[in-house]
Amino acid sequence: MTQRSFDRPLAVVTGASSGIGYELAKQFAQNGFDLVVTATNSDINQSAHTFETLGARVETVQANLATYEGVETLYSQMKATGRPIDVIALNAGVGVGGKFVETDLKAELNLINLNITSSVHLAKRVLQDMVSQGHGRVLFTASIAALQPGPFEAVYAASKAFIHSFAEAVRNELKDTNIGITALMPGPTDTNFFHRAGMDDTKVGADKKDDPAVVARQGFEALMQGKDDFVAGSLKTQVQGNVSKVLPETVNAEQHRKLAEPGSANK
Repeated sequence: MTQRSFDRPLAVVTGASSGIGYELAKQFAQNGFDLVVTATNSDINQSAHTFETLGARVETVQANLATYEGVETLYSQMKATGRPIDVIALNAGVGVGGKFVETDLKAELNLINLNITSSVHLAKRVLQDMVSQGHGRVLFTASIAALQPGPFEAVYAASKAFIHSFAEAVRNELKDTNIGITALMPGPTDTNFFHRAGMDDTKVGADKKDDPAVVARQGFEALMQGKDDFVAGSLKTQVQGNVSKVLPETVNAEQHRKLAEPGSANK
């Protein structure tokens, strides 16, 4: 581990071994933060080497945040640093694609545990500490899927709607404190998400996607600027997200269906 003084602020990033989380961790490292990074698999240790080359002191935690014990393990390691948490990016998440009546229940319950339960659990622990220390910032990775019903990603889209609503509510509760909360709203991004979700044969899975480095940079800037929520990615994604806010839910659902229906990549 690279030795550094502790005068740098400390950021925690979940789901930091790849994708948007990996790029977020790079943003924090490049902007003067030390890091606590976590992921389920051992790839997090390799990723940490990259963050260290950017000047950060890095602690890695391999934990399954879809479990209560995994979240508590991460939180214990955060406390063991003996340092205040200046920023946390609650980014870890997973998707499940397919028709709800046919998808695997255990996979969807795991999705709920990771996307929703772990975010509430970790936010509870960290925000109480931030209130006590008098400062902090929290970045929730939601999605533009939070702004519309998500046929063929029904549980995933609902989980992101929860995160968006939760972030907005807690932000309001803490509006008179020195704690900032931002919901990051990416569109389809070039990560392993769609493959893991079993959506390679969908239009959204096959189409060109946004660069995770761009999404992360925009998310970092939105957090530092104290923005409420931010639709990140290409101009196309930003337009899509803003249009979704005003269209009827039935129209939004039909638009999402065209992108996420199994086999739509070939239509």
